[in-house]
Amino acid sequence: MTNERAKADLSAILDDFRDQMSTITKLQRERAALTASATVRGKRVTVTVNADGTVIETRFGSGIEDLDYHEIAKAVTEAAQQASAEVARRSQELMEPVSRNRNRLPKLTDLVPGMPDLSRELVAPELPVVSTAPPNSPERAAAHPKPDEQTPGGRTTATDSGW
Repeated sequence: MTNERAKADLSAILDDFRDQMSTITKLQRERAALTASATVRGKRVTVTVNADGTVIETRFGSGIEDLDYHEIAKAVTEAAQQASAEVARRSQELMEPVSRNRNRLPKLTDLVPGMPDLSRELVAPELPVVSTAPPNSPERAAAHPKPDEQTPGGRTTATDSGW
């Protein structure tokens, strides 16, 4: 009787897994089709990005000639950042059902008697916030010191010529 119960439980788990994989495949296709656009500077600059945040189109509207090159460059960057943030938000929203379903599936420790729970050790670290500062800006330089510079506390790095 216990063996039949285990087989039925395993069959249900495999069915849930297949459903989850089917859902993930469908959502990945939907995500791949996502785009987002942002328009700035009084509708003079519009940038469209794909699901990965890659710029796929830049359009200039009427009145673009009223902006100098620096303003146009800044507007393109601003619109691209806004569009990328929007497509990222929509991607996360689209994938939310996968996160919800993952929490209801059994853990490996539920299926394998005596298996240690390693969930705390296997947690992926949070990704650092990515800078939107331009190259060579003070903000970017502060966030990413050059390898040959000293580390805080006066220690030198492995690239120090004293090695």
